[in-house]
Amino acid sequence: MKSTDFIVIRNDLQQCKVIQTELPDAAALPPDALLVKVTRFALTANNITYAVIGEQLKYWQLFPAPEGHGIIPVWGFGEVIASKHPNVAVGETLFGYFPMATHLVIEAADVSKRGLRDAAAHRQEVSPVYNNYARVSGDPTYAGPRGDERALMVPLFMLSFLVDDFLAEIEFYGARSVILSSASSKTAFGLAHLLHKRQDTGQGIRVVGLTSKGNVDFVTSLGCYDEVVTYDRVTATPATEPVAYVDMAGNSALRETLHRHFGAQMKYSGRIGLTHRASEPDEAVLPGAKPVWFFAPDQIRKRAKEWGPGGIEQRFGAAWAGLAPHLPEWLEIVERRGPEAVREAYLDTLNGRVPPDQGLILSLAE
Repeated sequence: MKSTDFIVIRNDLQQCKVIQTELPDAAALPPDALLVKVTRFALTANNITYAVIGEQLKYWQLFPAPEGHGIIPVWGFGEVIASKHPNVAVGETLFGYFPMATHLVIEAADVSKRGLRDAAAHRQEVSPVYNNYARVSGDPTYAGPRGDERALMVPLFMLSFLVDDFLAEIEFYGARSVILSSASSKTAFGLAHLLHKRQDTGQGIRVVGLTSKGNVDFVTSLGCYDEVVTYDRVTATPATEPVAYVDMAGNSALRETLHRHFGAQMKYSGRIGLTHRASEPDEAVLPGAKPVWFFAPDQIRKRAKEWGPGGIEQRFGAAWAGLAPHLPEWLEIVERRGPEAVREAYLDTLNGRVPPDQGLILSLAE
């Protein structure tokens, strides 16, 4: 049996192609291993971030590829088509971190009713969250359009949830407004949704979204930004009150402009994403708070210890329940199948050509 794998050149993400790789047949699987057919997966700008920082955060190690190439990780669904684990049946559906490919061999460990872990040695240097798979057969919240919305939004909204939790815990460093760049991105509007809801509890934090002129109408329509500002107008915002900046764009020039405009009023500057992929390796020392990377696994570990077993899941579930009803009006699910369709969708995502109100669900199988 062969797998169809979509690979990119690590240092030139514009270069991509499909290759065929050999898979073990069912009889040749090692003990406890699963052969999983990747049925569908989401592709967003966040997956491009995985590729951009793949070397630093070991993402390229998850799914081996030929020398100099990489397979970009994606969130999606797989069907178990062969199993050597006594407690995992053929036909089960798994949700988790998959390669842009048609198949994956998982070395199943820590199998429970709710999930399992891939114990493959080459996957152990990343955060455990990337090696866990939920067992979702028969769960209606993972089926059909609801499942597609989860694949698109749950990984991103978890980041939104953690950033919101972090900022609230430290009382926004005294800021009165939170400014989000790349406001049309899914992680940004998920965070804006959570921050905006805090106004209902008396936390008077204003939410300001920065976006391009072409995305103003979409960002405004979401209803979770108190103010929408185009990138060419960022210095028109009064610098009279303390602000926190959450940088989804990863644009060095924009970050410098904001820091120089707000000066000492810039109380927090968190680097979250790289949707613009315009960061300079050596940046000047800027006025205001020093820009720092927000690393989600650190916040997960902290809260898991403080909230105890199930604490994160319970709180995130409540937050998701507040977001999910909005998604059908905010996002149009667009499905594409086959290698050429995946290639086009990837290049559209890489080059910023996917409209913000679209969510791509892909499959390499025809």
